[in-house]
Amino acid sequence: MKHMLTLATLSLSLLPPAAMAETLKFANYMASTHPYVEGAFEPFAQAVQQGTEGALTVKLYNGGELGAGPVEQYSRVVDGVAELAVSLPGYTASQFPLTLTAELPGLLDEADGTRTLWQHLDVLAPDYRRVKLVGLWSSAENVLFTRAKPVRSLDDVKGMKIRVPSRNTGLLVEAWGATPVSMPVSEIYNALQTGVIDGAMIDGTAVNAFKLGEVANYITKGMKTTNSPFFILMNRDAYADLSPEQQQVIDEAGKQVSLDGQKVQLTVAEKGFADFAAAAGKEVITLTETEAAPFDAAAEKVTADAIAATEGGQAVADALKAQ
Repeated sequence: MKHMLTLATLSLSLLPPAAMAETLKFANYMASTHPYVEGAFEPFAQAVQQGTEGALTVKLYNGGELGAGPVEQYSRVVDGVAELAVSLPGYTASQFPLTLTAELPGLLDEADGTRTLWQHLDVLAPDYRRVKLVGLWSSAENVLFTRAKPVRSLDDVKGMKIRVPSRNTGLLVEAWGATPVSMPVSEIYNALQTGVIDGAMIDGTAVNAFKLGEVANYITKGMKTTNSPFFILMNRDAYADLSPEQQQVIDEAGKQVSLDGQKVQLTVAEKGFADFAAAAGKEVITLTETEAAPFDAAAEKVTADAIAATEGGQAVADALKAQ
């Protein structure tokens, strides 16, 4: 019997790596209750496990278990702390200038932005030399949350300190006459509540997902603004070590998680606006075309200047606008 067990143990140790289950760590800075987890990330993990017949599993580390904050997500993948991570390219803008071109006002349609991005991944490829791009989706458009002052005109926003998620959104806020403040999403609630900032640019999911509906009293939308693309990155070596069949599963699951991510974004953003408008003392301000015109004129100049300042930016803009 002992001899038989030894032979069995030896035979298992000689199995090729592809036949042994491997766990891919997925770093997620968002709480486990965030809509992305149930609506996109868990289905992605299930698709990978099912598609590889259990040879690969994806373990979600939610709430920053592998390290707090979204800013360091890119380096966690590059350094191999996690095989997979979700974040926004805006947090490490210097690494993703082409991808961030896609967030500029007027380049992506909110409802169809993810499909457009996937049709033109080739023009974004230079951004991903150090990592494998697994998922990429456009967000709901950024809107302006304010605490003490409603914004109904460009004059209203002048002089405000406004949190921005990326450099391009900062340029837009500057063009409005306000002061941009770079800040991770996890810090917005306290900063808005205490008056460190007067407002925040973020999409409508933040009403409930980050509880900004508790500390903001006004939301202004209806003007041309940025969106904030999300992506899922994978360690390049970890991807290269997979079999071609496993890589195909990752690729297919990555496209689906992108579509799921956008669906979650748009659905939760709309619910956020509805919940905010229904709450006592809260107001969703939708600018008329005339009211939005000064904002839009500023946005058009920001878009043109940012494209001109980005090497390869014009090719990205031309591809996206061709849709």
